[in-house]
Amino acid sequence: MSVALLWVISPSSEVTSSIALLEPVREGSRIARDKYLMCNGRLEKGKQQRWDSGYLNADTRYSCLGGSKSKSRGKFSVIPNVVVSPTGEMAVSSEQKVYDVVLKQAALVNKQLRSRENLEVKPDIVLPGNLSMLIEAYNRCGEVCAEYAKTFYLGTMLMTPERQRAIWAIYVWCRRTDELVDGPNASHITPTALDRWEARLEDVFRGRPFDMLDATLSDTVSRFPVDIQPFRDMIEGMRMDLRKSRYKNFDELYLYCYYVAGTVGLMSVPVMGIAPESKATVETVYNAALSLGIANQLTNILRDVGEDARRGRVYLPQDELTQAGLSDEDIFAGRVTDKWRNFMKKQINRARKFFDKAEKGVTELSSASRWPVWASLLLYRQILDEIEVNDFDNFTRRAYVSKPKKILALPIAYAKSLVPPSRTSPLAKA
Repeated sequence: MSVALLWVISPSSEVTSSIALLEPVREGSRIARDKYLMCNGRLEKGKQQRWDSGYLNADTRYSCLGGSKSKSRGKFSVIPNVVVSPTGEMAVSSEQKVYDVVLKQAALVNKQLRSRENLEVKPDIVLPGNLSMLIEAYNRCGEVCAEYAKTFYLGTMLMTPERQRAIWAIYVWCRRTDELVDGPNASHITPTALDRWEARLEDVFRGRPFDMLDATLSDTVSRFPVDIQPFRDMIEGMRMDLRKSRYKNFDELYLYCYYVAGTVGLMSVPVMGIAPESKATVETVYNAALSLGIANQLTNILRDVGEDARRGRVYLPQDELTQAGLSDEDIFAGRVTDKWRNFMKKQINRARKFFDKAEKGVTELSSASRWPVWASLLLYRQILDEIEVNDFDNFTRRAYVSKPKKILALPIAYAKSLVPPSRTSPLAKA
């Protein structure tokens, strides 16, 4: 199952899964392993630069994964806050759990904004190379983004060089993470391997990167108020993919979508920045970023129903299938019936509502960051239109946005990016 990188991206290729960061990673072929993935990246003097990619090879026994050295709420509503289990016990809903993470991320940014001098205090990073290698590693991240998220990469050209490089670094880490469970060696990945990857992440945030691609992320988190929790949560989403192939209800599916895609928005908003003139609270902007990640992942799920079914996976709420008079057997059989069409209409409508929420937040971003986000949002949303055009046959036909439609979306996205934040932000009233 691919991840839809939130504001800025989406995962599933040999450098990760999804963001927001914006463009679905699954659009396009896999990244050549020996070209982009590196666990032990080295530059040899006088020779062509070489980027080793051992971490995806099953016979390496995950050597690269073992590289560890060692309250103010917004006014929008979270529905529901609690749910009642069949036994009558009260439990916090997935949306509330995720909202708690949103509040934590927003609090971190608010703290940094109040104490700007802290932004200049950076932890010492123990680089596995030198500064020139770090620059080259950032450039490599940019190449990956340019190859597999073309529209978004084009938009990053408007960002400041520092923000540009940071977004590329986050993009590549997400792709590498997603690739662990969605790549060619996914069948060999174990929970222990993911534990090692998480330990390696901890070292990245301590300023002790294992390789040069890790070093770009270490450098990024030292420059921006990026918290580790969304990164940990994305890894948790990979764990979920290892042990779970069905989702009882939308509450369960929502949590999965947050883990594998909503997290990207929380990672990238601190880098993209909020417009100085914005009247929206930091919490509401984060919530909009989260909504875009959820929308993107729901779109992935609806687009890839047939592909996932062939892998024995169903990423659709089981209770809603039952209510529609459908079952897993109908999905495996790939029958497009009136029941299926009605079911899909409801699923598409839900995804569009999340896109609607996301749109309200894009305008609140820094002006230089809006174009790539708008482009990603408009293009990804059109996938839902294409599913409808295909008469809801997402079993044998893969919905995609044609090149002419993509080209047409760019000037529209740019025009939308020029609209300044509202003086009375609609987010504050949501």
